[in-house]
Amino acid sequence: MNRFSIGISWRIALIVLSAWAVGYLWLDRQQPFLTLPLFIVLISTYVSLYRYVTGMNRKLTRFLESVQYSDFAVSFKADDKLGESFQALNQQFNEVLEAFRQARAENEANLHYLNTIVQHVSVGLLTFDAAGKVELVNPAALRLLEVYRLRQLSDLQQPHPQLLNILHSTETSAPVMYQMTNGSEVSVRCANVRLRGRLVTVVSLQNIRTELQRRELDAWQNLTKVLRHEIMNSLTPVVSLTGTMRDILDNDLAPHVHAMELANGSAEETGGYKVSDAVSDLGDALVTIENRGRNLMRFVEAYRHFTTIPQPQFADVHVVDVFRHIGQLVQADIQPKGVKLTTTLPSANMVVRADAGQIEMVLINLLRNAVESLDNRPNPEIEVSAVMEGPRIHLNVRDNGPGIEPEALEQIFIPFYTTKKTGSGIGLSLSRQIMQLHGGQLTVESKPGEGSLFTLIF
Repeated sequence: MNRFSIGISWRIALIVLSAWAVGYLWLDRQQPFLTLPLFIVLISTYVSLYRYVTGMNRKLTRFLESVQYSDFAVSFKADDKLGESFQALNQQFNEVLEAFRQARAENEANLHYLNTIVQHVSVGLLTFDAAGKVELVNPAALRLLEVYRLRQLSDLQQPHPQLLNILHSTETSAPVMYQMTNGSEVSVRCANVRLRGRLVTVVSLQNIRTELQRRELDAWQNLTKVLRHEIMNSLTPVVSLTGTMRDILDNDLAPHVHAMELANGSAEETGGYKVSDAVSDLGDALVTIENRGRNLMRFVEAYRHFTTIPQPQFADVHVVDVFRHIGQLVQADIQPKGVKLTTTLPSANMVVRADAGQIEMVLINLLRNAVESLDNRPNPEIEVSAVMEGPRIHLNVRDNGPGIEPEALEQIFIPFYTTKKTGSGIGLSLSRQIMQLHGGQLTVESKPGEGSLFTLIF
């Protein structure tokens, strides 16, 4: 404070002396030309004293403005030389600004962290204010709503008018079911919150059908694992013991019986039936048991693929290449039956993000099912096509076969269910599982006598 006091003292002294001199010269009137300079010195010194004394107010104002406008780059140190009290005050100002700066940085980091989570969750999320302005929307919500961007709720008027009514009328957190145009069912849940005095509505959108299909698939996979484990544990020792019994019969018992019959002639014959014939029949029975057991083990082992599908290796796949490849692979199936196979592609540059091998496997399975359904049908035809439906790409496999009965249509995707005399019943289940791993869907439309349409939706 010493320098601050000295600064005030000499300014006051200079003001007093200047005022006395101006007054003296004004009254004496002998040297009027000195009055004006001394008056200017008096005014300047007064202004300097005023600014010097009110500098603390200006500093406080600058500090509050930096807090108000989040300008935390300001530093207070210009008047540190005025004394320890000024140094301590400047240090406190700087520490408070640094605390604000760190708090803002932490808030920004937390906001970025939460925004990253919102953008990556599979549940669709969006928020809007009382005026209908959308403040936040994540990619999952855009995919579910099949829109490119969403800035106002009114943008939903054309594609989803019923959903718009739900969002405007829903005031509770109870979920409401909404049927999408593509057939999927979406659970809509709304919650109202107050944010800085404003009413903001938070909406979550979740595709219930996909979730139910995934849980159903998980249940079937778990059941398959249990059945395969129990069946294999029971069959393996049976097949092994049957093989051991057949070896004992062939290597030990059969030669002994044969030697006895050679030695005794027909003495071992009872009612015209030889013991060697019984041994031979027993050997045949053991061979049959062993073969059927091994075939059953191979059949059960085949279901391992139902529970061990590898994760897709995604890449940009040209649809025209996929169609050309599967057309070559199924030629051996369609040519003997005279099936006409046609492909329709709107653009040779159409690309899907997928695992080419897995998608080809799905299409080949659908094509072979279609070929089998066309047995004894006049003018059998199969059409493979690709179409754009908004932001989605549909790959279709259509046939003019007998179609699928309504009661069977609801079960064809259930594992182990089949309408064919020979079949494992897991082909369509595997195909749907592959499409779910791709984030898509496999749907079917069919009427008896009008053929069937299977669609891969990306």
